[in-house]
Amino acid sequence: LVSLFMSDLMVGLVVMPPAMLNQLYGRWVLRGDFCSLWASFDVMCCSASILNLCLISLDRYLLITSPLRYKLRMTSCRALGLVLAAWTLAALASFLPI
Repeated sequence: LVSLFMSDLMVGLVVMPPAMLNQLYGRWVLRGDFCSLWASFDVMCCSASILNLCLISLDRYLLITSPLRYKLRMTSCRALGLVLAAWTLAALASFLPI
């Protein structure tokens, strides 16, 4: 949940202000090289948010389908690894195309 909070917070603090300026002025008013960086952060934060929602769904599914084995399967190290994998995949999908 903390990872989902962080991705949504980054959307609100990093992605939305330049998008709001873009909508208000009808064109990109910031530096030109900042546009590709902003687009990458937009894709990364939104992808991380979606992947975090998928991980939460997977976690709840594992808890419901096998509640007795859940503690053995979902350790804190494994959960941290899944969250890091989600952020890494989101970063690779957004910054590699640049």
